[in-house]
Amino acid sequence: MGKKKKLRVLYDCDVCPAYCCSYARIIVDNKDIARLAKYFGISRKEARKKFTKKGHEPGERVLRHRKDEHYGTACRFLDQETRMCTIYEARPAICGDYPGLRKCGYYEFLKFERMLQEDDEFVPTAYNP
Repeated sequence: MGKKKKLRVLYDCDVCPAYCCSYARIIVDNKDIARLAKYFGISRKEARKKFTKKGHEPGERVLRHRKDEHYGTACRFLDQETRMCTIYEARPAICGDYPGLRKCGYYEFLKFERMLQEDDEFVPTAYNP
């Protein structure tokens, strides 16, 4: 059996304001925490305490957030100016796998709203401060 052909994605994360980084539950596992610890040169225990918090489900750990002008809060590792991941090389597996499909629903929504607004930098959001 040959290699599985990877389908071309139909979205461009480079033009998105990082909507997926605003998800409240960016779940991390022990491998993700170990990768963060190594990246920052700290212990796993320290990385777990500094970068994650208890999630909704038993035993679940999620990345901590900080304030975000567009979505209220977003991943603590999101650069607020560039809207890019500051730990891209060490990002959690869930981030690298997202959205896991050829299309991203937010990207389609973003393109549509930017077209309607005639503004290539418009950020549609439901956040209302």
